[in-house]
Amino acid sequence: MHTGPAGNKDKIVHLSGMLLSNNSILIVGGGTWGCSIALELARNGYSNVTVLDGEDVPSSIAAGNDLNKIMEEGSQSEDDTDASYAWNRLHTLCTETWLEDPIYKPFYHRTGYVMAASSDPAFASLLEDIRGHEDEYQQIAATEEFRHTMPKDVLTGDFNGWRGFAKQTGAGWVYARGAITATKQEAEKLGVCFITGKRGKAVELLFSEDTQAETLDTAKPDTLKKKLNAVKTADGTIHEAQTTILANGANADLLLDFQSQLRPTAWTLAHIQMTPSEAQLYKDLPVLFNIEKGFFMEPSAETQELKICDEHPGYINPVYSADNEGIVESRKVGAGKRNGKILGSRPFARHQIPIESETRVRQFLKETMPHLAERHFSFARICWDADTPDRMPLIDWYPHSRPGKRNFLLAVGGSGHGFKIMPAIGRVVLEFLEGRVDERTRRAFRWRPETAIDRNWWHVQDRWGADGKVMDFGDVKEWTSIGESGREDEVEE
Repeated sequence: MHTGPAGNKDKIVHLSGMLLSNNSILIVGGGTWGCSIALELARNGYSNVTVLDGEDVPSSIAAGNDLNKIMEEGSQSEDDTDASYAWNRLHTLCTETWLEDPIYKPFYHRTGYVMAASSDPAFASLLEDIRGHEDEYQQIAATEEFRHTMPKDVLTGDFNGWRGFAKQTGAGWVYARGAITATKQEAEKLGVCFITGKRGKAVELLFSEDTQAETLDTAKPDTLKKKLNAVKTADGTIHEAQTTILANGANADLLLDFQSQLRPTAWTLAHIQMTPSEAQLYKDLPVLFNIEKGFFMEPSAETQELKICDEHPGYINPVYSADNEGIVESRKVGAGKRNGKILGSRPFARHQIPIESETRVRQFLKETMPHLAERHFSFARICWDADTPDRMPLIDWYPHSRPGKRNFLLAVGGSGHGFKIMPAIGRVVLEFLEGRVDERTRRAFRWRPETAIDRNWWHVQDRWGADGKVMDFGDVKEWTSIGESGREDEVEE
């Protein structure tokens, strides 16, 4: 097994046969995970890697194309389950990489963070999260205690009802857009080809039945094995490869039937333009995150914009099977037609946010930084990720292909953790490709449709805020009107 520098042509052992370093590998999706996978493959000697994405990387509508994302050098769970084991591995791998890798390290700002809650149940959840690691945190509750976590005149709110903890090390934020761009550029230097725009927008996966499958029983349709032959893009091009990896985030559900394992879920964010003096005052701040209200991080060094997010369990755009109507999207039909079976959630992009989201953002500012509460928003958008039922990644070979001849790997289901674990995903995918992933990780990340039978599409999945409910874009009555933007497209991650 070769894990040396790029350009080495040694053979790489693959349990599905022999995967050579010059075998063709196609990655569908050039976002957070797609770029991580591409870089890891290139670094490990794979010289024929192509990435497809519907927009320039990073995509203007991808969740990872953002000013900043929260990063915590995760505490290890003491539970002895496969999920805990696999999650601990991801935390270890991503922490090592954000701290040490020359491509990722410049974008991690280790500023610490302040975590808080307002209600008793949410605070109890915070206590459970830090159980066994209480000595790493300083408890805070009084108004002045919150204000003193940052320089004078940053936090001017009253923090009524807030309780929480401050952690000075082992956490902070990542300049997300910069990390994706640097990862993509390094992958290109090592020979990865990125095809973007209409030429790179995947619109169809082309399968054929594997008539040579030893277990094939034509009397039982569920035993039919399928082989992925190629990927068709919007310009009509057919892309063939010896191995294909599907890593296009919330859009993956549009290309493949995941049997309800993926729920595209959206969140909301807004920016405020700061003055140069304000940006300087807000530099190197810890992250402030109330798990019921929202969060913010220091302004962007590039644009001097402050990003604020209102916290909530998410929005979905349900797709219904409606009588005599075929398949309908919630946001495009009246409430009276939203009474069929929910088949999933369909992502779309909009560079605005619901007015109710703006109200929540401004309420968060009133409680924390009231001097900014009435400021004009310079930008706003919705962003998407794909939730699995257990919020664990789904990384596995496509199950309907024949063992020993598998050529289609799935890497989806970020479930709100996608960016933090970005560097680890490339390494885990490489283990799958080379047939050396350990059994416990394989079980935790496996294809698992049994977890999505009769899925509750409105499940909050341990998230807080916005009255504790997942919201329906079909119920949104009014959106912001910031600038002239507001276009809607399918999201491509």
